[in-house]
Amino acid sequence: MITALNIAAAILTIVFGLFGFLAPAWTATSLDLAPTTSNMGLSEMRASVGGLFVVTGVAVLWLNNPMAYAMLGVVYAGAALGRFVSVVLDNPPLAKALIFGGIELVLALWLILANINKSA
Repeated sequence: MITALNIAAAILTIVFGLFGFLAPAWTATSLDLAPTTSNMGLSEMRASVGGLFVVTGVAVLWLNNPMAYAMLGVVYAGAALGRFVSVVLDNPPLAKALIFGGIELVLALWLILANINKSA
């Protein structure tokens, strides 16, 4: 079951990334990000919200190692931390921030706790 959930988390990471990679304008709108006078924001969406997640998910599947899955959990822990700090400091739309942060936190906890001891 651990293997199946690890693979599901990696595939979910790839799917999340594909939104930013293939549909950066839609993703930016979903995240309440507004365009400016250039398309640099779309480039950033493809890179940091898209390609970074796609390649990380693919690498984790390719490595298929408990430590790789644990490190994916660390990535999600960083995202959750940033999200929850934002809730305190930035006053984002609370429901959306808590949903996104909750998903990131659940993935972080699962991936770290299920895999960290298996890699020792």
